Amino acid sequence: MNRLDFHGRHAVITGGATGLGFAIAERLLASGGDVTLWDRDQAAVEAAAQSLGENAVAVAVDVADAAGVAQAVQVTLARRKAGATVDALVNCAGITGPNSKLADYPVDAWRQVIEVNLNGVFLCCREWVPHLRERPWARIVNIASVAGKEGNPNASAYSASKAGVIALTKSLGKELADTGVRVNCVTPAAVKTAIFDQMTPEHIAFMLSKIPMGRFGTPAEIASMVAWLCTEDCAFSTGATFDLSGGRATY
Repeated sequence: MNRLDFHGRHAVITGGATGLGFAIAERLLASGGDVTLWDRDQAAVEAAAQSLGENAVAVAVDVADAAGVAQAVQVTLARRKAGATVDALVNCAGITGPNSKLADYPVDAWRQVIEVNLNGVFLCCREWVPHLRERPWARIVNIASVAGKEGNPNASAYSASKAGVIALTKSLGKELADTGVRVNCVTPAAVKTAIFDQMTPEHIAFMLSKIPMGRFGTPAEIASMVAWLCTEDCAFSTGATFDLSGGRATY
């Protein structure tokens, strides 16, 4: 593992109790930083933070709840070490929703996917940007998906929500380009995590068939790119989309 320089920095990671969020936390801790994990599952996020050690803190929050996100920001700031700041936000919380044709897609499920995957990113950015832009440098990294670029059949809500995350990233990156905040997103192809439990075997097989490397990505591979995007080395990229697709994405 290459050592990235996140020494003395602090990141808030949504969806941090499991999967990609947890792997990103591990990588940033290994790079010298500390983290606050946000997750709506209180027991899981507290267990995750405990397993990561003294440099990890847990905050239970539903990113789709505007009031809850605002409160979680204040709780996070209050729990920071004396004189410490928050330097990076990684928006990783997400759900897949059902695999269904659009004409049959449940309206409530559509709304839930958009609420978590897109509105949750908006709400977290909205609350953290005023704090981050006061820093000499800060980073926002949003987890989108190759589905947001290409569209996966029978996953219209997920694909639309991730396309929205890409567009939000580009817009916010331009808004903050004259500050020290860099805003980027990553677009993984399928990564084998617990989110697979929300998908049908047929959908999983479809995703694998689209990857030229013939395998799924690993959480550690995604975490490596995200961690670099959180460092000062990522200085001239903002509003950008970074593919992690095993060759699937070609534009």
